Amino acid sequence: MTATTPRARDARPREAAGTGHAAGHHGEILQGVFRDGRGRPCQALVTLPVNGPGSTAHFTRRPGTPPDEVDVTPAGRTKARAAAVLALRECASLSAAEPCGGVLALTGDLPVGLGMGSSTSDVIATVRAVADAWGVRLPPRTVARLAVRAEGASDPLMLGPGPLLFAHREGRTLEVLGPALPPAVVLGCVLGGGAPVDTLALPAPAYDARDLDAYEHLRRMLRRAVADGDPALLGRVGTASARLGQRRLAHAEFPALTRVADRCGAVGVQVAHSGNVAGVLFDPRDPGLDARLHRCARALEREGVTPTRVFTTRPGPTIHPPTPSEDPSRGRAHLGSHRPAGPDTSRRRTRLPAV
Repeated sequence: MTATTPRARDARPREAAGTGHAAGHHGEILQGVFRDGRGRPCQALVTLPVNGPGSTAHFTRRPGTPPDEVDVTPAGRTKARAAAVLALRECASLSAAEPCGGVLALTGDLPVGLGMGSSTSDVIATVRAVADAWGVRLPPRTVARLAVRAEGASDPLMLGPGPLLFAHREGRTLEVLGPALPPAVVLGCVLGGGAPVDTLALPAPAYDARDLDAYEHLRRMLRRAVADGDPALLGRVGTASARLGQRRLAHAEFPALTRVADRCGAVGVQVAHSGNVAGVLFDPRDPGLDARLHRCARALEREGVTPTRVFTTRPGPTIHPPTPSEDPSRGRAHLGSHRPAGPDTSRRRTRLPAV
């Protein structure tokens, strides 16, 4: 049984409201098939955290209504609604109260369909908001279990920014790789013109014994990169994983992405395995880093790849959006209920600040 700490136990449900928030991510450093503790093949991933973008949920209970009666704004957030129903039943049982429906409102600034965890962020924020409304604290493992049930697969956003090899279809951690990824500076960008990717239309991953060996090798490399704080080895893992993922996603710009990264002295690239978001990774100790970032951004634009932001792999307020060329008609409006379908970028040349 999972330990849960109720803040309050009600004999009957009262009208109450709660709020929850969850961050997004910038795709994956590594995703594939790995052996679990029993040696069985298991699909898993390691996400690349990014501070800033995310989802916020507000949930208000409606006493006396059926527990399946949850109204969601904006309409169409079916995964978040499913998460709310699951969470309210869980919280009601822990509070010894009758479950009831409610109203869920979501806001966020994560683009949909780019592989930045927009739906998982919605789901986790929803579970946290429902728990807050019921006066219950749900541990991360419970949040992960509910998220997988609601979504079918979940990123490990509820478990914090530390690097985990996470079985996203089962909601369990295969390995804690360490306290933090190696220090690296990431120049984010989008492939495919920033168009959303319909993940349901993608072919299902198919892995064989050779794939299992290849991904286990990358797992060992990433483990060593984390232990040594080695950004060059981190870049090699990200590039190798992205190259393997090309069999499924087939990004037309991938050769250009890797070519630009090599020419600009980057340590590697990373690509979301369920979307169009990507990044070029640099060693923060490299001399002339600022010039490298600007040169890389210009080279990407010449290849038709739009740069979006510069951030680091370490937690902290380090995101630098391309403000000089930002379209003022977009931006803070994305904090409202209308989530953008693509990245917050303009069509003019991006001038990225130094980290």
